[in-house]
Amino acid sequence: MTLSLFDQFMTPTYLGIPLIALALTLPWILYPAPSPRWLNNRLVTLQGWFLNRFTQQLLLPLNLGGHKWAALLTSLMIFLITLNMLGLLPYTFTPTTQLSMNMGFAVPLWLATVIIGMRNQPTAALGHLLPEGTPAPLIPVLIIIETISLFIRPLALGVRLTANLTAGHLLIQLIATAAFVLLPMMPTVAGLTAIVLFLLTLLEVAVAMIQAYVFVLLLSLYLQENV
Repeated sequence: MTLSLFDQFMTPTYLGIPLIALALTLPWILYPAPSPRWLNNRLVTLQGWFLNRFTQQLLLPLNLGGHKWAALLTSLMIFLITLNMLGLLPYTFTPTTQLSMNMGFAVPLWLATVIIGMRNQPTAALGHLLPEGTPAPLIPVLIIIETISLFIRPLALGVRLTANLTAGHLLIQLIATAAFVLLPMMPTVAGLTAIVLFLLTLLEVAVAMIQAYVFVLLLSLYLQENV
């Protein structure tokens, strides 16, 4: 039973070929490409309005130097939301439940923010490791603690996204299995369980969007410290 619960997180293969590359490519095909015409259809107009509003909200606390990251952060946000939402469909694979892939997103982007801070303002970047007014005996301890917290940031980014999506998928599978088993024995309880499953699915839709937003928001906050 334990193995079957986690089978949904295994990377699917076809003729020995991993299909995760297809799962990562599919989201870019779903979005309509903007046309050069002045008037577009409602879907493209709504998509453009959402991207503009999100970019304005994301770059609000950043100075002009951080605005160069607008396209990267917005694209990452749309990509993660699409992967998370597609993973809620039946018989689909969610790449963002793989810790290795999430760390592949988190580590290079976090490292880029640190390198930018060390290059542009090394004094301020190193100053974050030691709060102002620290007593002299606590300086070595605080430097070690702040350094560890700095290197934990990408791990927290990847683990947060993986854990939230994995827990949600496991809960949906457990409750769906319970509703299916209880249906012939106790139809009323099975109906109540199905209602709980529907509400949990709505919650998971919200979690899929919120976790993608939190991932990008934390990256923008790390960038804010270093630009």
